[in-house]
Amino acid sequence: MKKLLFGALLVTLFGLRASAQEQAIVHEGEFGFSAGGAQYFGDLNPNPRFNTPNMALGAFFRKQFGNYVALRIQANYAFLAYSDKYNTSNEFMHRRNLSFNSNIWELALMGDFNFFKFVPGSEYDRFTPYLTLGVGAFNYNPYTYYQGQKVYLRSLGTEGQGTAGYPKPYGSMAICFPVGVGVKYSLNRQMSLGFEVLYRFTTTDYIDDVSKTYAPDAQTQYLPNGQPTLWYALQDRSYETGEPIGIKGRQRGYSNQKDSYLTAQVTLSFNLTSYKCPSY
Repeated sequence: MKKLLFGALLVTLFGLRASAQEQAIVHEGEFGFSAGGAQYFGDLNPNPRFNTPNMALGAFFRKQFGNYVALRIQANYAFLAYSDKYNTSNEFMHRRNLSFNSNIWELALMGDFNFFKFVPGSEYDRFTPYLTLGVGAFNYNPYTYYQGQKVYLRSLGTEGQGTAGYPKPYGSMAICFPVGVGVKYSLNRQMSLGFEVLYRFTTTDYIDDVSKTYAPDAQTQYLPNGQPTLWYALQDRSYETGEPIGIKGRQRGYSNQKDSYLTAQVTLSFNLTSYKCPSY
């Protein structure tokens, strides 16, 4: 009987010690990296479809305020691209024959909200799903390929931007509002592994260089030798699939809905912890 009591006492003492050690750990924050895929949604992919994922990379620093709330600053790179060649079920869009590529450079400030208490290295509190939302800014510059050459589209003004009677050229910067969910798991006291999906609402409809209507009379159409100007050749590329459809004023895109993009990334972070006197 004495041995049983002594054993129970030892187990209790070890349990109290482990609990005290866990209470002594303060999760101050973490820094880390992410990698995964990115998908564009917009005038060329309005349905939307997840058929053209491309590379996405990121780095972040997260400052923890208790075990449930954190503030994060994050830098991301994403490559976005799409083409009307994928729109085989929509005759107009397939005939429109537009395409784009763009490098996205993003910086965002975000708030993270854990569902469960999260303590790195803890036996019981090492996993949590979380919600995240924030605001950021990103740089974009859509381009396409014409006769094997890379051509940036913003400076061309493919919808007449910058000429009399048409809108001003769109900028190279826009605001985004990331909203997403994630999960993270503490591998040990030093490192955590996670997975996060972020959707960005944006303030621009020109990530893909497509928004309003055709404007075939906005600039010079032909060179002295009879060849089409670069601008005229790229503002309406339906001639490559049949009879041109780019009549002045005809819908080229859908300006009532802004472009957006999504990333799905695996995260690896390095925990920053400190210690305090445990309370009993």
